[in-house]
Amino acid sequence: MATIHRLTDVKIRSKLKTGRYGDGGGLYLEVAPGGTKSWLLMWKVGGKRRAIGLGGYPAVSLAKARADAAKAKSEIAEGRDPKALAKQQAMPTFSECVDQFLAANKPAWRNDKHKAQWEMTLGDAYCRSIREKPVDTITTDDVLKILSPIWTLKAETASRIRGRIERVLDYAKVKGWRGGMNPALWNGHLKHLLPARQKLQRGHHPAMPYKELPAFMEELRSREAVAALALEFLILTAARSGEVYGAVWDEFDLDTGHWTVPANRMKAGREHVVPLSETALGIVKRLYEVRTGPYVFPGQQKNLSPEQRTNRPLSTSSMEMLLRRMGKDEYTVHGFRSSFRDWAGDLTDYPRDLVETALAHRVGDATERAYRRSSALAKRHRLMEDFAVYNSKRPDP
Repeated sequence: MATIHRLTDVKIRSKLKTGRYGDGGGLYLEVAPGGTKSWLLMWKVGGKRRAIGLGGYPAVSLAKARADAAKAKSEIAEGRDPKALAKQQAMPTFSECVDQFLAANKPAWRNDKHKAQWEMTLGDAYCRSIREKPVDTITTDDVLKILSPIWTLKAETASRIRGRIERVLDYAKVKGWRGGMNPALWNGHLKHLLPARQKLQRGHHPAMPYKELPAFMEELRSREAVAALALEFLILTAARSGEVYGAVWDEFDLDTGHWTVPANRMKAGREHVVPLSETALGIVKRLYEVRTGPYVFPGQQKNLSPEQRTNRPLSTSSMEMLLRRMGKDEYTVHGFRSSFRDWAGDLTDYPRDLVETALAHRVGDATERAYRRSSALAKRHRLMEDFAVYNSKRPDP
């Protein structure tokens, strides 16, 4: 007798109360208290009820759930247990597990940049070797293959990657996809296989010595990519990468040469005005002439349509990947802020407080900070202009 189906796509997409909704033939849609929907197939063997999950909705559509249920019932009719097969088929890859983990934790992210950092560090840039592996097959050797090449060169980045892999694999264990010890665990495990991070590196972000900047900038300016312009602009403004990636045209006054980064895009949650050097302003004006969307440094993803590309910023790994291609991956993008600070401290007489203000660091009490924001722009403009001149000088042979 044919199964009489009771569910429809319209009904499933609607806001359903917590509970179990039958489709017929033992197939059910379960709605959790938080609204999450998943498929369940139930049957009896020897008077005992058995059940298997067929995946979550909408990742598994109504049509696919019915097809998977029919296949499982065929297995049952032949006297075979579909549970083992279902478990094997339902096992996500590390990449799929990362996507689910990020979706589950999205409400906890401070901003989109935080989520983007997770996506970049757990993506192909570092974790390509495990992204397509079933999450239950990832071993300590897999984790060491990722961490060992960067553990001494990028200690802070490596430590963050390890911690993020650990959290994703913990998530997989809670979901029932893994068992045993987490291969990315530090205490009692990787701690005995990798040297202690604090003994390898002081500070968080390896910085290019400022003496190397003129030669590096000359090579950087020979490249036509938007990422190269973004990196040059970042160096000249001593800005953070997230501030540059998210820069939109409304933040720029091309007449005064000021870039005003709103409080919601600043790490300290305070508006920051950047007086642009002639070179930095030239980059902005050059891009303004060919603008096609809201972002100053638009995305270049080849798999997106032209309209999608113009409405997205550069990928958050673009500048880091550029450093790799230039053979400078022993340094970090964020480290150029330290290069600027060291240059100002060693080669100029600008007051330390002025340099810290240029870096958007908190200086003095509230009254002093308010006064400094209004009075120091001219001095900071000279500071940034001097830095631009230094970066444009002919490199030593």
